[in-house]
Amino acid sequence: MTLTQRTSPRNPDAFPTFQLFVLAIVRLAEPIALTSIFPYAWALIKRFQVGDEDDASFYAGLLISAFSLAEALMGMYWGGLSDRVGRKPVLLLGCVGTMLSMIMVGFADNIWMALLGRTIGGLLNGNIGVIQTMVGEMVTKPEHEPRAFSIMPFVWSIGTIIGPMIGGLFADPHDSYPDLFPKGSLFERFPYLLPNLICAALLLVSIMLGYFLLEETHPDMKPRVLLPDDTFFSENTPLIETSDAMKRPAVDLRDENYGTMRSRDAAAASSASTWTAKEEKQPVSIFCKRIMAVIVSLSIFTYHSMTFDHLLPIFFEDERAPTTTVHAALNNLAGGAGGLARNSPFYSPGGLGLSLQAVGVIMAVQGVIALFMQAVVFPLAAECIGVYRLFLFLTVLHPVVYVIVPWLLYVPEPLLYPAIYGVLVVRNFFSILLYPLLLILIKEATPSSAVLGKVNGLAASAGAACRMVAPPIAGYLYAAGKRMDCTALAWYGSAVVAVIGAVQCFSVKRKREDEGKMPEDVGA
Repeated sequence: MTLTQRTSPRNPDAFPTFQLFVLAIVRLAEPIALTSIFPYAWALIKRFQVGDEDDASFYAGLLISAFSLAEALMGMYWGGLSDRVGRKPVLLLGCVGTMLSMIMVGFADNIWMALLGRTIGGLLNGNIGVIQTMVGEMVTKPEHEPRAFSIMPFVWSIGTIIGPMIGGLFADPHDSYPDLFPKGSLFERFPYLLPNLICAALLLVSIMLGYFLLEETHPDMKPRVLLPDDTFFSENTPLIETSDAMKRPAVDLRDENYGTMRSRDAAAASSASTWTAKEEKQPVSIFCKRIMAVIVSLSIFTYHSMTFDHLLPIFFEDERAPTTTVHAALNNLAGGAGGLARNSPFYSPGGLGLSLQAVGVIMAVQGVIALFMQAVVFPLAAECIGVYRLFLFLTVLHPVVYVIVPWLLYVPEPLLYPAIYGVLVVRNFFSILLYPLLLILIKEATPSSAVLGKVNGLAASAGAACRMVAPPIAGYLYAAGKRMDCTALAWYGSAVVAVIGAVQCFSVKRKREDEGKMPEDVGA
């Protein structure tokens, strides 16, 4: 039988707006779920009465990092599995795992059940690497890459607005809204169930949308929709395109024409495609120096960025030292008499003493700031400065972010909130701009699209491993510092790691010797 009807082909060179939109919706529920625990993790641990009260920051770090530990163990597996069975089923399974994790944490009445829930969610979640791979496979033109790779961090920023707000406003609803959630209700027994149920419902919506609307992006599993309208189809025509036929010339962000619309010589493009197809048939190692340098840089950034996210709500909610004590410390720093500890720039007693609801609102505003940085500042900065130079600039200056946070203790009460938002602007400028740059550099460093899923899986595992160790280490430093009136110890520890990243970033190189050469000339 001859097929006379076929689906209208999608222009492969057009920006994949709708599919990126659907992927963004699927992605959105995950940051909401993962960040909703930040405002109440410390309070949840104190409710479980694990260890001394001063150690609550350490155990809260363990609770948060349990997800990342399991994710790190399985990241490469899910990335490799997506190379074999497709991106979409692995992505949807990750959403199901996260939803199950939220429900278990909501019903947890001890730390072990909460840890189990977080661990199961991490074991089933490989979405970070899979989503990065899907974006890379959706985009075929280099001028589209900065916009495409900034969408998922942009979505994460939206999630960090909604997630902490849900966690802060709906945690312990019996205490906050006693008329709606009276004594004896389910939400009095499980005070942190409501925000988890809300997040689980959002995840369910994202799973349904992804299942019905999201298309598979794996080159070997995509339907034949990229062929011209006059392509002849018969009953013997395969419904799945082969990987060689789907390839495009490799993207090169270093090209002097990058970011401009240009036509390529047909013969050169054909030669490049042929070379790429032949090259991909050879075994490709993902553990080359160039890939590993970018992944190490991503890992260091992930570590100190995660310490910020973990420490910030704890520092905000921790009991504030008496105003007279802080004023005395300021006088001592200015040269007045006093004890040695208060003369030290490391003297930083307690936190800011804010309420759980206030912290939720502040973290939501932080998400708005991050959104502005992602949508407005990042495209302008990347265009004006360039991907690589902007990467070096942000990494080298990143330690400043962690040095300035402890000084909020000395800000007068009327100026506290403007100072907090000022610090958050500085932090998000560095953090939000740096992440998509690292994603672009990882894709550029990958030698073959055949191993893109595996490379992103490796990057996801490395990042998850750093997110695993960051919260408990930062929490331990905070608890130790609190005992010696030096909560700044944890922040300065993050600054030290950021300094290491500032040195290491210069090992990330961009190949320039091959620029402008045809494939057959390279290695001749």
